Formats: sequence, C-alpha cells, structure tokens
Amino acid sequence: MGRSFSRIFGVRHVRTRLTFWYVSVLASVLVLSWALTASFLFLQLRSQLDHYAIQDIETVEGLLYFDARGALNLREDYHNHPESKQVLERLLEVRSPQGALLYRNDRLAGQSLGGNLLFNEGKGGYSARSVRLADGTPVRMVSRLHTMSSQPLLLRLGYSEEPIRARLREFALASLLALPIVMALVGFGSYLLAKRALTPLEAMACRAEAITSDRLNERLPIGEAGDEMDHLAMVFNNLLARLEQSFEQLRRFTSDASHELRTPLASIRSVGEVALEKDGTRAQYRDTIGSMLEEVNRLTALVDNLLTIARADSGRIPLHPTIFSAVGLAREAAGLLDVLAEEKGQRITVQGDEQIKLNGDRVFLRQALVNIIHNAVKHSPEGGAIAVDVRSEPRGEVRLEVTDTGPGIEPEHSEKIFDRFYRADESRSREKGGAGLGLSIAQWAVRMHGGKIQLVTAPGAGCTFQMLLPPAARTKD
Repeated sequence: MGRSFSRIFGVRHVRTRLTFWYVSVLASVLVLSWALTASFLFLQLRSQLDHYAIQDIETVEGLLYFDARGALNLREDYHNHPESKQVLERLLEVRSPQGALLYRNDRLAGQSLGGNLLFNEGKGGYSARSVRLADGTPVRMVSRLHTMSSQPLLLRLGYSEEPIRARLREFALASLLALPIVMALVGFGSYLLAKRALTPLEAMACRAEAITSDRLNERLPIGEAGDEMDHLAMVFNNLLARLEQSFEQLRRFTSDASHELRTPLASIRSVGEVALEKDGTRAQYRDTIGSMLEEVNRLTALVDNLLTIARADSGRIPLHPTIFSAVGLAREAAGLLDVLAEEKGQRITVQGDEQIKLNGDRVFLRQALVNIIHNAVKHSPEGGAIAVDVRSEPRGEVRLEVTDTGPGIEPEHSEKIFDRFYRADESRSREKGGAGLGLSIAQWAVRMHGGKIQLVTAPGAGCTFQMLLPPAARTKD
C-alpha cells in the first residue's frame, strides 16, 4: 500500500507517507466518532421527545371533552410544560379505532399526523414512531388508545424533529470548520514525530553506506532505549559480523589455497628444470618423473579436497542416507589404510558391538573416518598402534573413537586442529604430504549428519578423536 501511494502521489520519503497515514487515520476516527456521537445525541433527544409526548398525552386525556353537539374538543388554556413550548411544538390528532378523524389541532394546518392507522397501534401502551407530514416536516409521534365516555379514542401526539436536526446540522458545520485546523495541527505534529522517530534510521543508513568490504569491522550505532530501532541495529551488526567472518575466511582460504598450490607446482618446476640442465641416464630420468608424479598426486589430492570444501560451503552436496553397521564402516576405513600402516610397521585394530547401526551417507562418513585414521597413521611413530573403538552411548548415540600412540598435541593447538590449512607442526606436516584439510572435511561430514567431533589429547600421550553420531534402529543380525 505504501508503494502504491508513492507511485500515485510521487511521495518518496517515509516520513511524508507516515504523516499522510497518521492524518488519514485520525480523520477517519474523528468522522466515525462524530457520526457515533451525532447518532447517540439524536437518539437521546428523540427519547426526550418521546418522554415529553407521553407526558403530554396524559395531560391531553384530561383536557379532551365532548361539546353539546357531540364534537370532540380540547381545552388549550393549560400547559403542562410551559418552559418548553418555545422549543417543542405539540401536534395533536385524535381518531376513532376505525380511522375516522375526530380532532386535529391548528398546528397541523390540516395535515394528517401519521396517516392510516397501523395494526394494534396504541393498544397495550404507547406506540412511538417517526413520521413525516405532507409538507415534509419530520415528526416524532406517540400513539395511545384512550377510552372517554365509553368511546374508544386513538390519541396521536407528536413533536417536530426539526429543532433536533438543526442542532445536529450546527454541530456538523462546527465540526467541519474545526476539522481542517485540527488536521493541519495533527499533520504538522505527525511530521515532526515521524521525522524524530526516523532519525536513528537515517543515521544507521548513513553509517551503513560508509561500510564497504574493507571496513566490515565497523558497526552501526546502538542506542540505550532498547526499542525496535536498537533491535534493527543489533540485527545489522550481527549480519556484518557474519559477513566479516565469511570474508575473513574467504581471504584466508584463498591465501592458504594459493600457498598450498604454489608449493607442489614450484617443486615440479624445480625438479624438471634440474633434469633439463644436465644429461642423465634413463634411471635418473625415471626418478625425476617419479618425483614429479608424486607432486602431481599430492596436487590432485589437494584440488579434490578444495573442490569438496567448496561444494560443502555452497550446500550443493546431497546426502544419500542408508542404514549400515558402524563396525563394518570402521573396518572398511581401516582396510583402506592397511598398506600405509604396514609400511611404518603399525597395527590398526577395530573393535565394537556388531549390532550398532548408523543411518547416514556411507561414503562421506567413511571419508571422515579415513581422514582421521590417516592423520593417526601419519603422526604415530613406526611400530605404533591405532585403535578404532565403536560403542553405543546411554542416550543412544554412536561413538567412534580413533586413538593413536603419537606425540599428542599442545592444548593451544587442539582448538584449531579442525581449521582449514591448519597444522600443529608446519614443517613435519609438509614432509608427510598433509595440506591441513582432512580434519576439516571430517568435521563437515560429521556435522552434516547431526553429530559432533572433538579431540582429546595431551602432550606425549597421543590423540583420541571422538565422533558422536545419531543412531539408526538397533537390530539383531
């Protein structure tokens, strides 16, 4: 509706539109209030007319008489309400139950008061209704059936409603004359009020315009009132904080990815240049090509991990959940790393309850477990042991633990171990081919399944990675 008003009247400022709506609503309320007040006043005054008419009918009953010729007459030398005679004019008509006219006073000027008789008019009490005379005068009339000298008479007594209507017209005219003045004052006050109310919003807009991608650390001002404007500023500040964090992560990710890609490319280039500078034997060239292929494999794995993370961040990786054995998953992941463990003389053991089931994407959960076990193999000494334990928690969750006999991690590193490209020991990780993405991918896979992953470690005591996952139905083999 605000847009339609803006298009129709060309008003762009919110404060002007607010002022218009304030004035429009107030004008509508005033008109409605006037209508209700006028209706109530009219009904009250008409009720007073009915009361006066009933009193006058009772008086008229005592003033009617039949003359010597049998004609009905009224003595008019007595007034029950002399103080109201200048405002309220009494109109009187008497008819027989059959409708024959028996008496009509001079104030009616020969006009019928109420026309033909209505069914049961005046019987059992007073009948009040509004009628119009032949000349259009509005009249409030009260009827009553009265017996005089054993002859039934229908008395009709009325007062003109014109004085009431005149008062209402005067009231309406005064209201119409006052309405523009009131609306002008209200419009001016509403404009000032809207301008004052929107001042914090304008300040936030000006501050927001100055915030760019290089100044995401700035925040909108928050007042102390705790109102809607302060809440809006808090929402925008939270949005800016999330954007700043996302931009920082993107910058760090881009920098780290560039650095990681540069290292194997530089290695491939240096190995190739050295081989070209001297004539070598067939065996030397094979060694050179083998070294280059090693770096290519490392580069391929890095690119695959980067693509996985990019797709994960965009939410474009669909999950295909199935129900499978948790111990079977652990054995499958450990089997993929048996060769690597044998080269270092290490032993990988898997134990747990065969009845424990998981409900999730087997491929991604296996990749998460492979990454964790691979990390344990890389950092455990030759001849070490890696244990994979699967058990069920009291609340039904499935816990998978991977424990190694490595040197452990310092406490200051344990909180950042799942960050992308993070290495607790930069030089040793590079020598072992790590890019600092495996644990980050494992954390993403676990969280996508509604689980949690954490590291329990101490210097010199090895590491224990704990994955807590929602269970599937527990079944018997």
